[in-house]
Amino acid sequence: MNLLKIGVPLGGVVIVFAAYQAYGWPGVAAAAGGIVMWLLLHFNRMMTALRRAADQPVGHVGSAVMLNARLKPGVTLLHVIALTRSLGELRSPRDEQPEVFRWTDGTQSHVTCEFAGGKLVRWELVRPAEGDAAASPPAP
Repeated sequence: MNLLKIGVPLGGVVIVFAAYQAYGWPGVAAAAGGIVMWLLLHFNRMMTALRRAADQPVGHVGSAVMLNARLKPGVTLLHVIALTRSLGELRSPRDEQPEVFRWTDGTQSHVTCEFAGGKLVRWELVRPAEGDAAASPPAP
């Protein structure tokens, strides 16, 4: 089980309880306001990334090589979507772990990413051979 699913709400309760002990009800209002602001900031970040991704073709990235260079193990799917500004093309069966997504650029190079539990586990960059890239037209 993911510790964050328990730790974050428990931390919020502890902060509100400590604020009540130290400052009474005004402390609870201040702590609750801070927690709500934190939640709104994360929600806004998620919506901004998804809004940018909605304007792009599914599975398209400007440069697969640059994406490969910027990936790190453990980043979330939302972070990768924000990097590519595109939703990935789902390559694994729906709602099964691990999830596999692919992003392809105009030269038909592609990065295939594997996510387990929403975190990047491994990825692979595939570049077409020189003859294959010249023979195939670029993707729209």
